[in-house]
Amino acid sequence: MLQSGGKRKIVVFGGGTGLSTLLRGLKSYDVDLTAIVTVADDGGSSGRLLDQYNIPPPGDIRQVMAALSDVEPLIEEMFQYRFSTSDDLKGHSLGNLMLAALTDITGDFAGAIEKMGQVLKIKGKVLPAANQRITLHAELDDGTIVTGESKIPVYGRKIRKVYVSPQEVEPLPETIKAIEDADLIILGPGSLYTSILPTLLVRAIKDAVLACRAQKVYINNLTMQPGETLQYTASEHVKALYSHVGTEFIDTVLLNGTDFKSLYQDSEAIEPQLPVENDIDALSLLVPNVVLRDISKVWDGRIVHDAKKVASWIIDYMESEIISE
Repeated sequence: MLQSGGKRKIVVFGGGTGLSTLLRGLKSYDVDLTAIVTVADDGGSSGRLLDQYNIPPPGDIRQVMAALSDVEPLIEEMFQYRFSTSDDLKGHSLGNLMLAALTDITGDFAGAIEKMGQVLKIKGKVLPAANQRITLHAELDDGTIVTGESKIPVYGRKIRKVYVSPQEVEPLPETIKAIEDADLIILGPGSLYTSILPTLLVRAIKDAVLACRAQKVYINNLTMQPGETLQYTASEHVKALYSHVGTEFIDTVLLNGTDFKSLYQDSEAIEPQLPVENDIDALSLLVPNVVLRDISKVWDGRIVHDAKKVASWIIDYMESEIISE
């Protein structure tokens, strides 16, 4: 149920490129945005910083903060800049190093995010799923246990389940408060097992989401992801969410209705991608509302969500919920 008075409050879960793309579209609207971001990354610059500092990985946080920033393009570009020559700095992004430095100075990762958010003039709040390091594990269909977010997709086997350690990690009080006050909760788009689910595997966050009366929307991925969701249909994405959370909880699923063939025709240099099958009949047995919309485009040779179209649909959906109450 939507809260009365003030700006509408939207809470978005996930990490990586998918979440950042969505937030770039939503930040142009007059809404109160909160991004709850996974801290299970252990690869690249984040992984190297984990070895040197006892902090949660900053990579996904950095991407989301850049997406919500309201500064000169050069400042954002600098924040995202990745070193490529120096042996010591090669592979590190400047934003990751800045977050690590601020954490070391203040002694608090969440506090460092808040301070950096002030520098970048971000629109909304960025909250880590936990204020400490979390390790993601996966049990594959042959019983193999894989430890580490970056290693899970490498095996190329079907994932039976994922889980985190420590299991009793506590989220920030601000995170639970944001969920409780939400008018709309959005999951995705993003990597199902390594971006979206790690945020919901924090028990207090999962319980708050289930208790919240806000509408819960899942934005399904456009394409299958090798190593995670190869051959997954839309309904299988939802079943995986339900299996890990322990109950059915999604009100609406947004699917892409654009024919990939039409996008291929419009671009000469597009990377082949496998679309997720929209098995609407099966999906309709799992969620009350299934929505099909033209929400994809070609960007940098790949088919991605169109941030403006997705954000516009979200705002229209939220307003329709107000009218229907």
